[in-house]
Amino acid sequence: MEESPINDPGKAGKQHEQQAQLAPKSGERPDQGTAPTNDHYRPDPQMERDQSSIPPPDVANAQYHHPVLAQPPAALTGLRLEEPAKVAAGITAVIKSMEFSWSEGGLSRGTRGLLNMNQKDGFDCSSCAWPDPDEHRSVAEFCENGAKATASDADERAAGPEFFARHSLAELSRMTDRDQNNAGRLTHPLVKRPGDNHYSPIEWPEAFQLIARELNALDSPDEAVFYTSGKVPNEPAFLFQLFARQFGTNNLPDCSNMCHESSGAALSPTLGLGKGSVTLNDIHEAEVILIIGQNPGTNHPRMLTALQKAKRNGAQIIAINPLFEAGLNHFRNPQDFMNPLRALGALMGDGTPITDLFLQVRVDGDMALLRGIMKHLFEAEDLNPGQVVDRAFIAEFTTGFESFEQNIRHTRWEDIEELSGISRAKLLEAANMLARKQKIVTCWAMGVTQQRQGVQTIQEIVNLHLLKGAIGKPGAGTCPVRGHSNVQGDRTMGIWEQPTRVFLDALGKEFNFTPPYEHGLDTVESIKAMYKGKTKVFFSLGGNLLAAGPDTEVIAEGMRKQKLTVFVGTKLNRGHLTTGETSLLLPCFTHADVDMQKSGHQMTSCENSMGVVSQNKGVLVPLPGQMMSEVAILAGVAIATLGNRTNIADWVAMTENYDVIRDHISRVIPGFENFNEKLRRPGGFYLPNGPRERKFTTANGKANFSTTELEKYALEPDQLVLMTVRSHDQFNTTIYDYNDRYRGIHGERRVLFMNRQDMADRGLKAQDLIDITSHFKGEQRTVEKFVAVPYDTPRGNVAAYFPEANPLVPVGSVAKKSNTPTSKYVVVTVAPAHKTVGAPLEVRLAAEA
Repeated sequence: MEESPINDPGKAGKQHEQQAQLAPKSGERPDQGTAPTNDHYRPDPQMERDQSSIPPPDVANAQYHHPVLAQPPAALTGLRLEEPAKVAAGITAVIKSMEFSWSEGGLSRGTRGLLNMNQKDGFDCSSCAWPDPDEHRSVAEFCENGAKATASDADERAAGPEFFARHSLAELSRMTDRDQNNAGRLTHPLVKRPGDNHYSPIEWPEAFQLIARELNALDSPDEAVFYTSGKVPNEPAFLFQLFARQFGTNNLPDCSNMCHESSGAALSPTLGLGKGSVTLNDIHEAEVILIIGQNPGTNHPRMLTALQKAKRNGAQIIAINPLFEAGLNHFRNPQDFMNPLRALGALMGDGTPITDLFLQVRVDGDMALLRGIMKHLFEAEDLNPGQVVDRAFIAEFTTGFESFEQNIRHTRWEDIEELSGISRAKLLEAANMLARKQKIVTCWAMGVTQQRQGVQTIQEIVNLHLLKGAIGKPGAGTCPVRGHSNVQGDRTMGIWEQPTRVFLDALGKEFNFTPPYEHGLDTVESIKAMYKGKTKVFFSLGGNLLAAGPDTEVIAEGMRKQKLTVFVGTKLNRGHLTTGETSLLLPCFTHADVDMQKSGHQMTSCENSMGVVSQNKGVLVPLPGQMMSEVAILAGVAIATLGNRTNIADWVAMTENYDVIRDHISRVIPGFENFNEKLRRPGGFYLPNGPRERKFTTANGKANFSTTELEKYALEPDQLVLMTVRSHDQFNTTIYDYNDRYRGIHGERRVLFMNRQDMADRGLKAQDLIDITSHFKGEQRTVEKFVAVPYDTPRGNVAAYFPEANPLVPVGSVAKKSNTPTSKYVVVTVAPAHKTVGAPLEVRLAAEA
């Protein structure tokens, strides 16, 4: 391993050490090193989890009980409807990108941010985790939503102490989520003391001592919860889990518990690694690409460039989704404006057609659909022995095929068609596209993972790939498309409530302590524990659990029961306002900010969806104030809290030079050997990936077919199934504006997309005001004042934006094994909105006074 820069501080962030010849070459299978052992999920995790129920909150009347609103205000902002778009991106995306960048960051600052985003010597986009090209990168290596995220990070406006002195928490909670984000960057550490209704300034040393005092007063370390956002880079993520474990707990829930936990739970026991197996070049080389439960045009727009390249190489694309999104239809690539031969088409034409076959599946029907495709493939194999099923691959690399085959063959076509909503004939079209192909890539996102049977559905995706031998070769493999920039890297760094003993042993050895080995709380378990008063401190490193999680009012009540809530963030969000008895709001740098420490300009790192770790080096001077890096904040907390229980000098060294952190990581986590050297290669480096090389590090050393159970659920008359979705002017819980132009929505977010016949059956007309009630095990939750919007959805299925619809998602409704909230399967009824009686609590109290 390279000599530690603790002995050579000048090494920190040296760009001249990059060596171009070490960059991964396009089209080649990258050298990744030896695959580590697999993630090994708990055999029966449900048995360890809290199965008790929580009384349903009074969602509709919560505004009358608490002056600080946990839900976004119900005031409508002015809906204007247009026809949904049929083409994604194009010149409009360029214009919108510039508008956001220049309006928030200013012309110079905004442009500088955009031109350095996703560059090999720049910073990683703080939004999605779609990979960057290994070799050539364009000058504008970003998408519209990445531009919005960077513009928000580059915001020149400041939300400092004066702003919080003018506005109480109750007043701030009555702002829309967009206006909270647009208040500006947090610049000073703030505290809400017991009984206060404002945040006020606090000095950093006092903030650290306050945290230390509350943590050290706990009866058990397990009374603290340490939550993480996927936006956090590797280095602070590693320190966060190190601090939590040195403190004595594995209570490390994170946003992945609510998004791709189902992917990890399905992939780990079947393939040996809870990550995808493909590279970006595999997308380009694929013959058939399946896109399931994903909207790349809004959530991962740069993916459209890869799909366009695959189409130009001859790939066929099957899109499987309840809504036909613009990005699945046509893509007008802004990069084509730079090509004289394509510029006119990019400006005037429809661009590249993306989808060859669209299957408008019912919500939660993907598992049945996949079974239908595979049932057709077995029938084709019967007619063409040895030409459809890769029996040589199955014999050499897999187990469990016979049981899986019988399970598929015995599935009734009637059940497949009923549950999926897709005809047998239509499924035959998909099967025929796959039958003679082996270069197959399947991409999926939260449209799959947040189903009741999300884990089992992903197991069927794996079954399809094993059946075809479509894994571990160029142009083929599994591709769970992650959301936030480093949500995958945070898990790699140890942000996990159920770590392996191998990882904990290595961590304990490196830092000379005995870590806790008992499993901690995931996100859903943490919400329950907070609500029941079993925890007293909630520490959030980024993120917005209140808006991201299920059952908003349950989370809010849990927050109110904490002695201390700590929020490390860059901008104000609703989650900062529903607090514990004491609350801290601590401002930190973004990916785009220059991070200067004692040894010089620091860089961090992120891991993308394809397992590539690359550098992140800010270029924008932080706003005036007292912001600190996440690393410095965590070191301050650790030193104050742990004292002589930790190596204080090491925490100081890690803060002064982040290469010291990476030296530690290189000795703890497989694949990160010589971390500092490899990170300085242009484009970074690939982590080990067994399935990519047909090395399946499962318990039996094989890729395992799964035999799943196809469950049928009956709805009561008049009930519908709701799924929550994002708008185009949104990334995760951050709301940039009230528009969703691809779906024709302008000026409003409180909308419910409904099938036209479902509306007619209920006597509803376009833009009628409605209330929505969810139903779960006899419980009911109601959100009021939504606007009914006719839309092309399957009969019986509706959609609404989160976080507005999150109060309808019961915290007890989770996917099997992964414990992921079922935000893509919420049983609801709708009714005309009733008139609200009374006034919010704050107004009534003011009148009474």
